[in-house]
Amino acid sequence: MTAPAYVPQIRLFQNWLRDARGLAFDSYDALWQWSVTDLDAFWQSLWDYAGIQSPTPHTAVLAERRMPGAVWFPGAQVNYAHEVFKHVDKAHAAGLPAVISENERGEVRELSWPELKRQVASVALTLRGMGVQRGDRVAAYLPNIPETMVAFLACSSIGAVWSVCAPDMGTAAVADRFKQIEPKVLIAADGVHYGQKALDRSAVLQELRSQLPTVEKLLLLRTPYAAAEVPHDIDWAAATSRGGAEVAAFAPEWLPFDHPVWIVYSSGTTGLPKPIVHGQGGILLSMAVSQLHYDTGASYAPNSLGERFHWYSSTGWVMWNAQLAGLVSGTTCVIYDGHPAHSKEQPDWSVLWRFVARHRVTFFGAGAAYFTNCMKAGVQARECGELSQVRVLGSTGSPLAEDVQRWGSDQLRQAREAAARASSAAPGRPKQASAPSGGSEPREAGSVGADVWWCNISGGTDFCGAFVGGNRELPEVPGQMQCRFLGAAVYAWNENGQPVVDEVGELVCTEPIPSMPLYFWNDPGNARYLSSYFDTYPGVWRHGDWLKVGRDGGCVIYGRSDATINRQGLRMGTSEIYNAVEALPEVLDSMVVDLEYLGRDSYMPLFVVLRPGAALDGAMRKKINDAIRASLSPRFLPDDIFQVAEIPRTLSGKKQELPIKKLLLGQPIEKVVNREAMANPGCLDWYVDLAARHLAGAAGAKA
Repeated sequence: MTAPAYVPQIRLFQNWLRDARGLAFDSYDALWQWSVTDLDAFWQSLWDYAGIQSPTPHTAVLAERRMPGAVWFPGAQVNYAHEVFKHVDKAHAAGLPAVISENERGEVRELSWPELKRQVASVALTLRGMGVQRGDRVAAYLPNIPETMVAFLACSSIGAVWSVCAPDMGTAAVADRFKQIEPKVLIAADGVHYGQKALDRSAVLQELRSQLPTVEKLLLLRTPYAAAEVPHDIDWAAATSRGGAEVAAFAPEWLPFDHPVWIVYSSGTTGLPKPIVHGQGGILLSMAVSQLHYDTGASYAPNSLGERFHWYSSTGWVMWNAQLAGLVSGTTCVIYDGHPAHSKEQPDWSVLWRFVARHRVTFFGAGAAYFTNCMKAGVQARECGELSQVRVLGSTGSPLAEDVQRWGSDQLRQAREAAARASSAAPGRPKQASAPSGGSEPREAGSVGADVWWCNISGGTDFCGAFVGGNRELPEVPGQMQCRFLGAAVYAWNENGQPVVDEVGELVCTEPIPSMPLYFWNDPGNARYLSSYFDTYPGVWRHGDWLKVGRDGGCVIYGRSDATINRQGLRMGTSEIYNAVEALPEVLDSMVVDLEYLGRDSYMPLFVVLRPGAALDGAMRKKINDAIRASLSPRFLPDDIFQVAEIPRTLSGKKQELPIKKLLLGQPIEKVVNREAMANPGCLDWYVDLAARHLAGAAGAKA
């Protein structure tokens, strides 16, 4: 029997708008224009389409249209956990799990939808018994495992405010975050296994308890990796062991639309990280928009039967929140707890490809740097197992280079072709078509487009969503994102605050979005909030990225606008140089900074990490300069090239361009970077020494 043709999620939404609202649009641009001009109609339609539940009606959609301080859906009551639990019966009846998890030791677990609900109720009742009330903060120090999802949903269900840090973060970095929000309860693991190493965290937990005086109770997740017993109030096994009538009768509390759901943090490159507070309702609407642009559906729906969503992340990156959002849409979340390349000492970049094949993942997302490393390592996807069910590759975190996107597409095509050959060659074996939805009824790849589709997105922790990203129905150009997200009034503005097309400008958002921060925690007068996004254009969100919007609506992000390059009046985002330099097989990583500042002459050093055995000799310097000259312009040739051991990065993997720029301009290291917020703080000493030599040379030249 021929399976019905697949219909992209964004087309299903437009069909619903036509049938339920009498609204028809002849292009995506027309749909987008409507979504950012008639805000009330768009966000109300999304609320209705997503079926968001509230026991009380809202009195308006957007009661106060301003930034910051927009007031959305006053009178409505919601709960993230309610939206997850509404899928339990249908998904379970279809025999589909809520969560599939695997760690780097090969241990696989499945969590059913009813068991997810039971555990959430048990932990929620445990938290109440520990004295947690609505509005109290619960801090978590947990890895990317099902227990972390359960813990979050338990907090949400009773109105507690969740905040999580990954166990790869040091004590000071975690304390800097959690001290600001004064948590009442700490939920923590006493150890983790990462990079093929058992990592004891018992001493960290005891230090955290001493630095967090507001923590009254510790809920401990015991692991085999702790070297010492950690004093605690209750362990995870006991917290999840409840059953009976009380658990069966448990229901999440109804909360105001703008009740805080979680606190996430800025990268914290300078000073204390900024605690960003998001609201329950705003996050639910952000998830609803993302579902359309990611093209993910409920795993039990006929159109997306068997959907399995994986976005590789740690709990310290906002993409963990995006992965968690799969549960809101009734999608099976497939999560991996471990190093994406096996270990630093013995890298194997095929690990996640094999994981995706084993668990028949349909949406495979990761950071752009991950796919770049796979390409450089020569990963052969066709050797990693059955991948024909993968219908989406997702990328974010930094701009995805055109050659990396083409490589990934070629890899997936080759894997599909190899699977088809193997299927047709097997005697007596029924022919298996590509199954984009991963369900029991395979669908032909052509039903969702014969080519590989990339969902490349760019957004931020700031509003826990994306400004630009994918659209299954639009043409795809490697190296670009296809469109601006629905509801995101995003433009590129020039230095006069005017929108430009086919030119690079500041990424701004001129209309409020429900998931923009409610506020920063403990920020009197919204001072830090205003200075972060609204100091340049009052009332208009300035995101801090360079953006180009094409005439066809396609978008390119050129890196951070505050780390941009200005050579003789010509501006260029750093990503352009990285695309050119890192395409060279000898270059593993790179970073460039431009010291043009307040009228000074530009000085632009380039830092490169080379493959073992490669040296920065005259021939290598020429090769790097030729690549930049050919890809960009002679204007962007660096003034100096330095071979370094590592490029400094934040815990979420971002290159620390701005701190190194400030360091080379003469600011002290302690003023420009928080070592505890870095993934590799040991590399900083080299840059401090370089800055001293550079500044001494500049002073001598002036003398």
